Amino acid sequence: MERIESFIKRLESHEITERLQDIYIDKASIENQKSRYIDALHEFGKLFGDEAEAIFSAPGRSEIGGNHTDHQHGEVLAASINDDAIAVVSKTDSNEVNILSKGYDMITISLDDLTKKEDEEGTTQALIRGVISKVKENGYKIGGFNAYVTSNVLSGSGLSSSAAFETLIGTILSGLYNDMSISDIEIAIIGQYAENVYFGKPCGLMDQMACSVGSLCHIDFADPNDPVVEKITFDLDGAGYSLCITDTKGSHADLTPDYAAVPAEMKSVAACFDKEVLNEVSEEDVISHASYIREKCGDRAFLRAIHFYEENKRVRKEVQALNDNDIDTFLTTVKKSGDSSYKYLQNVYTTHHVDQQNMSIGLMIGEMVLGSNGVTRVHGGGFAGTIQAFVKNETVKDYKAKMDEIFGEGSCNVLKIRKYGGIKVM
Repeated sequence: MERIESFIKRLESHEITERLQDIYIDKASIENQKSRYIDALHEFGKLFGDEAEAIFSAPGRSEIGGNHTDHQHGEVLAASINDDAIAVVSKTDSNEVNILSKGYDMITISLDDLTKKEDEEGTTQALIRGVISKVKENGYKIGGFNAYVTSNVLSGSGLSSSAAFETLIGTILSGLYNDMSISDIEIAIIGQYAENVYFGKPCGLMDQMACSVGSLCHIDFADPNDPVVEKITFDLDGAGYSLCITDTKGSHADLTPDYAAVPAEMKSVAACFDKEVLNEVSEEDVISHASYIREKCGDRAFLRAIHFYEENKRVRKEVQALNDNDIDTFLTTVKKSGDSSYKYLQNVYTTHHVDQQNMSIGLMIGEMVLGSNGVTRVHGGGFAGTIQAFVKNETVKDYKAKMDEIFGEGSCNVLKIRKYGGIKVM
């Protein structure tokens, strides 16, 4: 254990500057990160005393390619970002885990009872209990700890704040009790288990994998129980680009049917061939049976199915471009992916409220502002949420200003792709 004052002195003495810059990339943000860490240490001290064990971090994530492909056992390209959740942590001899997240009440979980609680579904308690339970079930050590958590991963932005939190809890247990021996892939699977079984949300594995593995992450879900993961090392900042995520402030109310229809329609096409998901059917078979599929499933289902197959090809092309350090081909393919989501997947606006097209406006204005200085596309699930843009660093100021002018101050978040998933910072 180390005294809180000692952590703070290390941060104030610039000893940790290089470490933070390695994690957060953006030199201009380092002093703010130091202040954030020091504030977290002070808050931890008020709650739990003047000694701490370590500080851990887990990033949010951004989907780069593979829009709505994972639920059909397809391929995705995702990236960890330099917005993260951090936790100041101390080991305890008690059989309890105590976690206070900034802005919320203290949560206490007894390690004597890690069974699922029906009344906890949809809560942070469920996520914590689920992660701890699965870590123990997988044969690793668990134990008591106190933690103060603060996060700048925006909730509801498509950046996966819940997956970042699950990764953070798994990383804490790996660091405190298992010498960081739980692999990043296993931590991701543990997080998905907590969200599926304890939290009650049937999510795929992309969010957790991107948050836990770090950097750019190519995932093939052909076997969802054993996904193939390829970590890609590419310096987006070094290539001269930033990742911008803009919240277009569209209402998410009554969108559940829109989201549910995407996998349902894709699966209806697969069912025409007595298969469960599209990855079990060839694109050639779908195209050759176009008339039958259109009659049985509808035109949109056929379009969405073709988007799936072509999107998988685009993911592979994006991965190859990154491995070849070919930023131009990468950006061209990102743009084609966004165009396909708009035209064929059709998840940029809901047909129930065609007078409300926040993302359409953002994409149009973005293209006008960027010209040849970047590309923009729908981000995540779509319909009312966020848009993504890869923007030349020298154009970021103008792009952000225009997005903030249209959607409100602070709507556009300028991010970097960080190379680390869940880690012990200090």
